[in-house]
Amino acid sequence: MRLIGLAVILTLSLNLVPLEADAQQAAKAPRIGFLGNSTAALEANLVRPFREGLRDLGYVEGRNVLIEYRWAEGQYDRFPALIGDLLALNVDAIVTAGTPATLAVKKATTSVPVVMVAVGDPVGTGILPSLSRPGGNITGLTSISPELDGKRLELLREVVPNVSHIAVLWNAASPLQVVAEKQTQAAAQVLRMKVLSLGVRTEKEMDDAFVAIVRERPGALLVLADRLFLHHRARIMDFAAQQRLPGVHAYRELVEVGGLMSFGPSYADMHRRAAYFVDRILKGAKPADLPVERPATFDLVINLKAAKALGLMIPQSVLLRATEVIQ
Repeated sequence: MRLIGLAVILTLSLNLVPLEADAQQAAKAPRIGFLGNSTAALEANLVRPFREGLRDLGYVEGRNVLIEYRWAEGQYDRFPALIGDLLALNVDAIVTAGTPATLAVKKATTSVPVVMVAVGDPVGTGILPSLSRPGGNITGLTSISPELDGKRLELLREVVPNVSHIAVLWNAASPLQVVAEKQTQAAAQVLRMKVLSLGVRTEKEMDDAFVAIVRERPGALLVLADRLFLHHRARIMDFAAQQRLPGVHAYRELVEVGGLMSFGPSYADMHRRAAYFVDRILKGAKPADLPVERPATFDLVINLKAAKALGLMIPQSVLLRATEVIQ
């Protein structure tokens, strides 16, 4: 009986060793903050490639790296409190998804390393002095591509040749969106399109924008790249469908819930690449010495079901350029 009891104790002890080792390893693991503009559910398709990128570099969440997630849920006034939580945890670095989150962290700390992802114009919005020499504590990836706004309008014109009046939905609370709206206006002027510019900050202002669209009757709706619209994407696309408004949007998620088309950088690829910057920083590199990277790949997503509902035939020349077609 003693032998059996001793064997049981030894077995239990051996089984506990890996658990204790994992616990000790987790306790010593670096801690990363991930600050998102929207919600965990809405940004799961971006968090996943970030985790995959870390895993490819040898980091396993919960074992040799800890990630603290904070979500603003589209309410940017929540950023200071969320950032305060992360700083109180003494995180080793903060990953920021989008311009508003990055600007908020820039105001809160100049010492904690920051890896920004999908920031539209980090120089124009005052986040960095230069892409090649970022300086300070912030580096990462920009989604900036000066031709994007013009390309979206050109795609719209290819699919809807007679469109001459468009509504543009943008977030007036975001410095980046102010710049993007001006770029869209300039691109529309070249194509001789009239623009109904709708800058919104809240859900109530979004309601007012919808009223203005119904009143002015534009021929298309473009939604610019902001997490506020990602958060309310189903509602916006339902309205667009009701009003029979085609559009080429910034986010593929809008196409997944019924929008016609999207064209923009691959946000999934940028989040995966963010893991590289985190790895370099954890190994001792300074953000100031890591040049900011521009997007390497772009996605054109087309929803054929939405096209059929709108009575549109997508030209073969456009279909051949698509990275994904939703039937």
